[in-house]
Amino acid sequence: MKTYAMFSDAGDSVVAKIVSAAKTADLAWTTVEAMLIELAKDARYAEATDTEVRETVYCELFGA
Repeated sequence: MKTYAMFSDAGDSVVAKIVSAAKTADLAWTTVEAMLIELAKDARYAEATDTEVRETVYCELFGA
């Protein structure tokens, strides 16, 4: 499984699902970022909005 700089395997798994959904639905970055913000509201995944997580997800989706 690809890692997304989350603090746990469970966190990486949840973010991987967001990435997969974003690829399937061709979601814009603003939508993906909103999904990460929503995920970070859960204390178990609070790091979902950390810069490293966001950059890793962005690069995976948009290759930048």
